[in-house]
Amino acid sequence: MRFRGRPWWLFAAGNLTGAALAASMFLIGPLAGPAELEAGELVILSGQDDSAGGQRQQLVNLWNDSHPRNPARIVTVPQAADGQWVEMANRAEDTGTDIFNLDVAWTAYFAKPPQGRRLIRPIDESLLAEKPDTAFMAKPLQTCRYDGELWALPFNTDAGLLYYRTDQGLKPPFTWAAIEKAAGRDGFAAAYTGQLAGYEGLTVNVLEAVWAAGGRLDVATDGRVGLDLAAWDEAMRRLTPRRQGPPVVLPESTTFDETGSRGAFQDGRVLFMRNWPVAYRAMRAGDQPQSGARVPFDVAKLPGHSVLGGQNLAISERTRKPRAAQALVEFLTSQRSQQILFDPGGFAATRAAVYDDETVKQKYPYAPLLREAVETARLRPVSPNYVAFSQRLHQLVSEVLTGRQPQLPRDLADQLTQALRGR
Repeated sequence: MRFRGRPWWLFAAGNLTGAALAASMFLIGPLAGPAELEAGELVILSGQDDSAGGQRQQLVNLWNDSHPRNPARIVTVPQAADGQWVEMANRAEDTGTDIFNLDVAWTAYFAKPPQGRRLIRPIDESLLAEKPDTAFMAKPLQTCRYDGELWALPFNTDAGLLYYRTDQGLKPPFTWAAIEKAAGRDGFAAAYTGQLAGYEGLTVNVLEAVWAAGGRLDVATDGRVGLDLAAWDEAMRRLTPRRQGPPVVLPESTTFDETGSRGAFQDGRVLFMRNWPVAYRAMRAGDQPQSGARVPFDVAKLPGHSVLGGQNLAISERTRKPRAAQALVEFLTSQRSQQILFDPGGFAATRAAVYDDETVKQKYPYAPLLREAVETARLRPVSPNYVAFSQRLHQLVSEVLTGRQPQLPRDLADQLTQALRGR
């Protein structure tokens, strides 16, 4: 059911957002929804909600208030990206899952896995109230397309930011040379921390360090990888904790994920931290450090391009309720939902209109910086074998960062090529 091209639930909600939207739905009361939607519960398989106030669940609650015939439920899988991928891939044959909240790098695998039939179904664009190309930002939407088809809609996007102490005379923009120069300051264990444990976060961090060093990662249509080892070696030099001299990278960073690195920054051990936007809202919202004293901070652009992160909502190939599942995906990725995810949740919005809102810009001065980071971010290799590529890459990088190997293998390009080719 649509009113002049708009979904019926947008017509009911009007122009309200956030708490007002919730209140409006409460006052309106439960809406049965279009009769053509298959009845029954909708299960969303997702990673943990890291927003400041559990905004993903709030959106599901709003859907449930107006869709008694199609109540939705989030099932959470392991927090780390590598564990999420394994769990979701294992459950892909389960007819009890209707929607996957996928990392943007996994679209190709779930659309056309190396073995077996597809795990998700294409979005039926004829049923969408808005054209995706005009509704969403270009980079997030690009991660939803593969091999000429639209397989998902962008739930939230992500781009790395550089967090820095504002009480230490540090002024952006920052280069790696500036970060290294700050090493050795009294009262700080090191200058910098990031996500350098052996998981997907390390792949992201090393690619960003390579691009900051002027390096490249080229992938041909046949999976052949091209790279410049000199720049990759320089990136390894920058990320590897020093055994001698002023500490640039905190040694414990090789065990850190997003939470661990945020803890080191909040506890005042480092001057700089690379992290995702949700860390900003978490620290501003009163998330207490171990030391009990909050540190003054702000965010700036990374020394180079960010990897584009985020999650996309895709419909399971095995669902028995494809129309209802697509309606829920459209609801969760609507402009109103994007506003709720960003304010107060802290998830980076996938729609430019959220960043253009004057209230948002006044309330969150870093919003224009975040939008620029998203628009200039770079995608990871697009391949059904991406996970194998990433696992091989962060294994090799970990060997260097922890001192088990003096440098990356000289045949790095060949090894990564084999991984992308599924060998």
